[in-house]
Amino acid sequence: MRVRNRWFWIAAGVGLALDQLTKFWVAQTFELTTPPDSLPIWPGVFYFTYVTNSGAAFSLFSNNGEWLKWLSLAVSLGLIALGLKARLPNRWEQVGYGFILSGALGNGIDRLLSGEVIDFLDFRLIRFPIFNVADVCINIGIVCLLVAALREPQPPKRGNEGGREF
Repeated sequence: MRVRNRWFWIAAGVGLALDQLTKFWVAQTFELTTPPDSLPIWPGVFYFTYVTNSGAAFSLFSNNGEWLKWLSLAVSLGLIALGLKARLPNRWEQVGYGFILSGALGNGIDRLLSGEVIDFLDFRLIRFPIFNVADVCINIGIVCLLVAALREPQPPKRGNEGGREF
C-alpha cells in the first residue's frame, strides 16, 4: 500500500522530532535564569540561549497568548486533514506543508504542556529575536510553498500519474 503524500509525512516527522529533541536537550543542559543562560557557538554571532516565550513570533501576544495553543491545534488538525485527504501534486508542496505541520505541532505541544515555548537559537550579529527549530521548519515550509507556486507546472508524463517531480 502506498502512503498518500509520503514526503508530507516524512517532513512532518523529521521536523517534529528535531524540534522536540533540541528543546529537550536545551531544557536538560541549560538553566532558565535571568539573564538567560547562554553558550557561544560563534562568539559575537551565534549562541544557544535558553529563554521561554508565552507568545507568538517575536513574543507578540505574550501577555494574552492563551488562544495560541488553540490556534496551533486548529492549524495542526487542518494540516493533518490535508495530508490525509488531499493529493498534494508535487514534493515541494508536500514538504512545505509537512514542515509547517511540524512547526505548528512542535510549538503547539509546548504551549499545551507548559503554556510556553522553549526558544534557544540566538543570532546576535543581526539582533534577531531568539527562536527554535519549529520556527525554522515553518519558514522552510513557506519557502517550499513559494517555490511550488512559482514553478511552471509540468505536464503529466504518460504512465506516471503518481507524479515524481520535485
